[in-house]
Amino acid sequence: MSDQLAPTTAGPYDALLLLSFGGPEGPDDVVPFLENVTRGRGIPRERLKEVGQHYFLFGGVSPINAQNRELLDALRKDFSENGLDLPVYWGNRNWAPYLTDTLRQMTDDGHRRILVLATSAYASYSGCRQYRENLADSLAALEAEGRPVPRVDKLRHYFNHPGFVTPMTDAVLAALAELPEDVREGAHLAFTTHSIPTAAADTSGPVEAHGDGGAYVAQHLDTARLIAAAVRGATGVDRPWKLVYQSRSGAPHIPWLEPDICDHLEELHAAGAPAAVMAPIGFVSDHMEVRYDLDTEATAKAAELGLPVARAATVGADPRFAAAVRELVLERAATERGLAVERCALGALGASHDVCPVGCCPARSPRPAAAGAQ
Repeated sequence: MSDQLAPTTAGPYDALLLLSFGGPEGPDDVVPFLENVTRGRGIPRERLKEVGQHYFLFGGVSPINAQNRELLDALRKDFSENGLDLPVYWGNRNWAPYLTDTLRQMTDDGHRRILVLATSAYASYSGCRQYRENLADSLAALEAEGRPVPRVDKLRHYFNHPGFVTPMTDAVLAALAELPEDVREGAHLAFTTHSIPTAAADTSGPVEAHGDGGAYVAQHLDTARLIAAAVRGATGVDRPWKLVYQSRSGAPHIPWLEPDICDHLEELHAAGAPAAVMAPIGFVSDHMEVRYDLDTEATAKAAELGLPVARAATVGADPRFAAAVRELVLERAATERGLAVERCALGALGASHDVCPVGCCPARSPRPAAAGAQ
């Protein structure tokens, strides 16, 4: 960052909001949680009970809320140790603590300029625009209650920030070390992320990035290249790698990004690959889609094939990620104060935009969205 930037100054912002997806914390929560997630889609309750079996396998508890509590602690610890006096709150889109309740508390506490950290590192409708729509809904609810309506700004995408890339690189190296020594050197790398409809991928990011997977695919590929290169530098082995997808949902006739991780493991086995590391670069924490789709389903597929696999950890509450968030807060605050700022980013794509432009990750149907130009 520029020398003009005072390292502990977040002004004009007076609070940070950690905004996440949310998850059930017991068996009785599962179906109500899924009703929140799917509201407006007309999905029968019996179907939701079937979908909820993934959660029931884990006692009806998603790990995401516990992991967000850990991230909150890490952020508060990092801010305190580095002299950044900025309170951190937490709100979810689909489960308690609900976003509207958290914003209500923040305004009661006197906060009027709020920065938002979303637990999604990449551009897409579901990973960015939908969070902004939820923010707009909550702000409208505050206005309807006659409460002060704060200004909210969203931190830029951090998929290529060193504080995100470096911990994931170390996680891949640790996963490689878990593989049997006789297959380790030949192990392939499978970088995984959430599959989304190809139509949504093609329109992700700013208009100039639309087409052929849009910013969503381009950003993931850039992150995968960075990690693969760093692993090559650390091990001296140039490993084959591929970006693959997981957690598909929705109607089978709608095209989604492929290949699926399980299909890819079958392809690797058929091609004679000795082993694979699954690296969930599309996820900030080891939540249910990582624990079930990779640790349960994909791992079972690998065992069926006789293919040794290891799964790399996500960034989670790594102190380096917490430090990256602090840097992003200070960067955005300095920009708002009109200072020149060195924007930290690795790879070929550079630092992402601060304000989502018109046409960025367009909505499925027109809805208001906060923290952007549209």
